[in-house]
Amino acid sequence: MKSKIRFVGAGAALVLLASFIAPAHAADNPVKLVAPKEIVGVPAIPFTGLKAQAFTTPSNMVNLEVSPSQVVIGDALTITGKGLPGNIPVTLTWSTSDATWVADVQPNTVNYMGTSYSKYNVVIATISTDALGGFVYKTKVPSDFGGVHDIYAVNNNVAVAHGGLQVARTLTISPKSGPIGTPITITYTGLGPSLYAAGSALYYDGKYTGSMQARWTRGTATTTILATGPVGKHYIQANEAISFSYLNTMQSPVPFANSEMGTFTVTKDAGIFKPYLIYPPLMTATVDQRTTLSDAGLDPATKSVMTLTPDRGIVGSKTTIKASGIPTKGVHTIVWSTVTGNRVNCTTGTCWVYNPIPLGTVDITDGTVNKEVTIPDHLGGYHVIQIKLGDVIEAQQVFYVKESIQPLTDKNGKVITLGVAKADLSGSAEAFARGGQGIPTYTFKEGEEFTLSLKGVGWTQMDNTLAVAYDNSYVGYGCGFNSNGYLVVHLKALGGVGTHIISMRPLLYTQQPSFANTPYGMVPILTSERDLPGLALGYQIPTVYFAIKIVK
Repeated sequence: MKSKIRFVGAGAALVLLASFIAPAHAADNPVKLVAPKEIVGVPAIPFTGLKAQAFTTPSNMVNLEVSPSQVVIGDALTITGKGLPGNIPVTLTWSTSDATWVADVQPNTVNYMGTSYSKYNVVIATISTDALGGFVYKTKVPSDFGGVHDIYAVNNNVAVAHGGLQVARTLTISPKSGPIGTPITITYTGLGPSLYAAGSALYYDGKYTGSMQARWTRGTATTTILATGPVGKHYIQANEAISFSYLNTMQSPVPFANSEMGTFTVTKDAGIFKPYLIYPPLMTATVDQRTTLSDAGLDPATKSVMTLTPDRGIVGSKTTIKASGIPTKGVHTIVWSTVTGNRVNCTTGTCWVYNPIPLGTVDITDGTVNKEVTIPDHLGGYHVIQIKLGDVIEAQQVFYVKESIQPLTDKNGKVITLGVAKADLSGSAEAFARGGQGIPTYTFKEGEEFTLSLKGVGWTQMDNTLAVAYDNSYVGYGCGFNSNGYLVVHLKALGGVGTHIISMRPLLYTQQPSFANTPYGMVPILTSERDLPGLALGYQIPTVYFAIKIVK
């Protein structure tokens, strides 16, 4: 990816180049994303961490005894060689892989393009055979991808012996009990580095909750869900899947894959909680390009330096623009660069176009700017704030809009709920403008329709859509693109008297424009804090939790 960021002088602040948005178009620059360094819980490359030198594998090799042949991470492991030449050095190797996501990152959007895998061998140890041509090497199964791992004994870049084992999956759940709303941490190890082995489908009481991924965490998926349902025992199951469960595993190309199940006991209904969201930690982006950022329209004479403090926040928040080195004088316009449109008919026409929103003006006399502006109520994600004289951009900088829960107020402006309201089904123009959002309340009768509302939803395939689960059962998704970042989801209050929890999570949008080889699309990505392509772009797409109360 060609960088769109340049520097002016040693130690100078970033100067971000001018922005011009072309109509949406097909992907033309797919890149294999590099995982951010801040992702936690990533196992090291196994054993020595050293990649083995290339070696040949003859058709006739001695068989290594690997015991046990079916293992889980942490098991004791014994590798035994017999019948080899005596007193020779051999390097023991372990087959593994790297896995990542693929995206097309353009100035006007980000497209999800699928996944990528690369196989290689790492050095376990270098040892010597005894006089009889044998050896015994003991170790432990490392934290690595699951599935089949080849083990070779190599001498002079030729494999002289071969064996292997199967790393099975394991499920852990913590804690094991608590009231409704208790965060349950689920860890699933042994996911594989291939299309049919990389994902797992999580089920709660037999209902699909979402997909767990572990590309950037070398086969270990970790997620948190909230306890739901009536008092008593509930079943949590991790199944083999691409997105949804593959149910005849023994007849599949990977018949050795196993499912795991555990339980959680709901102890009581402690009542509703105030809705909240959890952003993933801010990570260092590994891709330079930002949406609405390009080099068209920039004054070639400018040597401006511009900063935004802060450089990310929610709609309605404030940021202070500081700029210096602007070569022109007079009244300049401060512009918010964004897009307008939707994804309908993306394959046959223009889906969205550049749409500048004025944020105010500033009279520049000495080449400097120091001005506070308000982030508009519009699309989320990356945007560029520009200082323009006419149509010429003199300075610009990137701002990231985070998704947020919409506070709902009464007629006096007092906040009544965070995002939760009865649905207004009157059909009036006012109700339509609000997305059907009615009177704020957390309490409903069985069967009543209600709404959940967010602000700052984006427009790329990474952030335009959120997956919705009701009591840990995935029920559908909502999109905020056509409504300029304002997302109002309609649901029915069901499940009986008591507390019910609704979650919204990131998903990978794979409808229009559609591309081949894009698995795991249109389902909740439960592991979004550790394994989601948007993290490589600096996105912070949250998991959002709401609670409602059903009464008689």
